[in-house]
Amino acid sequence: MRKGFYKIGDALKFVDPSDPGKGLLFDGRIAEDFKLSTGTWVSVGPLRARFVDHFAPYVRDVVFAGADRDDIAALVFPDIEACRKLGGLGPDASLSAIVGAHGRAHDICRIAGKSLPPSARGLRRASSALILMAEPPSMDKGEMTDKGSINQRAVLQEPCALVDELYSLPLSSRVIAAEGTR
Repeated sequence: MRKGFYKIGDALKFVDPSDPGKGLLFDGRIAEDFKLSTGTWVSVGPLRARFVDHFAPYVRDVVFAGADRDDIAALVFPDIEACRKLGGLGPDASLSAIVGAHGRAHDICRIAGKSLPPSARGLRRASSALILMAEPPSMDKGEMTDKGSINQRAVLQEPCALVDELYSLPLSSRVIAAEGTR
C-alpha cells in the first residue's frame, strides 16, 4: 500500500464507461503487457482470451512474446483431450505425439492461423508465428500459479530458446507461420 492506494497489478476497465458507479471488470495483468518495437502496446489479457476462443477447443492457453520486436508470436499450449479426438488418437497418446510434425492438430492450427477473420482485431498480428508446446506448463517451474492460471513471465524466461526459434529465419519445422508473414 502506498499513500492510500493498493497496487494490485491488474488492468481494469469500467463495466459501463458512462457510469463508473457500476464498478470495474478485470482486464488482464499489467505485468503481462508489453510494447512492440513499433511503439504499439500489447494488452495480453484480452488478446489471450480472443486467441483461445478463436482456436477452441484445441487450445488450452497461450503465451505471447514480442517485447521490443516487430510482431507478436505465440507459445501455444494445446488442449490434449480435444487434440486426441481431432487426431483420432487413443487416451494414452502423449502431448508430444499430438504436437508432432505429422499430427492433425498441427495442421488444424496452421490452417486456422491462415484464416483469421479480418474483424479479429489483434489476432492476425498475434498469429504471425507460433509453436505448439509439447509439454504442459509446470507448477514446479512457476509456469502455473496456485490458482491454475498461466504465468506468462515464467514461461517466457524458461524456454528462451523457443522464443528465439519463433523469430529466427529460416523458420524451423516447429514454427507455424501465418500466410503472408515472414
